Amino acid sequence: MAEKEVLLTHNGLKKLEDELDHLKSVKRREVAERIKIAISYGDISENSEYDDAKNEQAFIEGRIITLEKMLRNARIISAHEVDTENIGIGTTVIIKDLEFGDIMEYTIVGTAEADPVENKISNESPVGRALLGRGIGDKIEVNVPVGAIQYEILEIKK
Repeated sequence: MAEKEVLLTHNGLKKLEDELDHLKSVKRREVAERIKIAISYGDISENSEYDDAKNEQAFIEGRIITLEKMLRNARIISAHEVDTENIGIGTTVIIKDLEFGDIMEYTIVGTAEADPVENKISNESPVGRALLGRGIGDKIEVNVPVGAIQYEILEIKK
């Protein structure tokens, strides 16, 4: 089965590469030292420090595998692919909630770099999916768990 393509911006690629480097060069050493110290306490069968360190080690190794797979299947969205006529991955869009009048700004990114705190929404999220391919002035309706929300697209930028 083919692995899923991971769409990333240049910033998203850098962020994943930095995380992978940090896990391999810093976190692996830290957890190995924690395991070594926990083993020095003696019997590991009832050693919570050892169990915690081993669990963290498993998490770190799993995340490393995930990141390596994502980077192996990455497709970088370059600046020249970003269009300000129609919304796509890498574009920033300003939309207006037609019910409440709220104005929001989102950047459409691949799922690997989605981060609601930074107003980066996935192209696979309900709002992201509804925005793709649309232009300024278009109105969209997004079905969310609380019902349907209507937005108007005010601006598209790189």
